[in-house]
Amino acid sequence: MIEETHWHPVALSESLADQPLAVTLLGHSLVLWRDAEGAVHAWADQCPHRGARFSLGRVVAGKMECPYHGWQFEPGGRCVAVPALSGFAPPASHVARTHQACERHGLVWVQLAAAIGSVSDAGSGLPVFAAESDDRLRKLNCGPYDVATSAPRIVENFLDMAHFGFVHEGWLGMREAVAVDDYRVDATPHGLLASGCRAWQPQSNAHSVAPAQVEYTYEVNAPYTAILTKVPDPASVPAGLADGGFRESIALFICPLGPEASRVWFRMAVADFDSPESKFRDFQHTIFMQDKPVLESQIPKRLPLDPRAELHTLADRSSSAYRRHLKHLGITFGVC
Repeated sequence: MIEETHWHPVALSESLADQPLAVTLLGHSLVLWRDAEGAVHAWADQCPHRGARFSLGRVVAGKMECPYHGWQFEPGGRCVAVPALSGFAPPASHVARTHQACERHGLVWVQLAAAIGSVSDAGSGLPVFAAESDDRLRKLNCGPYDVATSAPRIVENFLDMAHFGFVHEGWLGMREAVAVDDYRVDATPHGLLASGCRAWQPQSNAHSVAPAQVEYTYEVNAPYTAILTKVPDPASVPAGLADGGFRESIALFICPLGPEASRVWFRMAVADFDSPESKFRDFQHTIFMQDKPVLESQIPKRLPLDPRAELHTLADRSSSAYRRHLKHLGITFGVC
């Protein structure tokens, strides 16, 4: 599958300590673990000896130990010890199945298979979150959220502004101002960019003190990743934040657990370094908990790529462009 050549988030970095962690990606059971230097590894969660789950084992002196017979494997995947046979030197064929793994944006990312004809360096090709390198912005993660729907359905909802006044009434929108102004969507080398998006919002962010017209920019730079940047009216935020121009960026990172099951994180970049992290997480939690039941109610759970399968209007320009983009990429996981 083409999806296996893309990088996907699978866990918060902070959730992976000194013992193995079981995760799922694209229907595959994986185990994450750290070696003696703290580097992250992602393997198939299956010992090549008798198929026991590595995630039930432990990490000993920087090596993965199988819970069944105690076979030990070095970080590269090769077996280096078989306790039942003292003095036995395991051959090179005794190896665990390994995958590329790295850490970025406070998350562990895994690539199941390198693209044909390419040499994949750890982290090369990861979705870019431009706000990550801006020291004026504070970064924090929100999640994970497990959602019983496909990853593409969640991305499409993230790009959609027409639902604000109904799903997020009193927060990101109101029924009296639901018209979607014209905006543009352009193709980029890695996906699409929607600009000139505007919405009237009672509370556009955790610091809003008044309703405001908010300008949005949306970017899709990986099949299951989207980023928005908000620029509200300065009069709607506290003066200290308005000085110098206030903005915030939110990245949506999704792990496709299965075709109709997803795990979601939000990476937030905010200008406020003083408020407790709970203030931002609580706001984002409120918004996504409004989205979640609607997302899980959609039929079908997989995103239809046939333009005749569902109805469309100009207000759906971003989501229609996203569907065409997935079709162009050859994405098959989570779509129909």
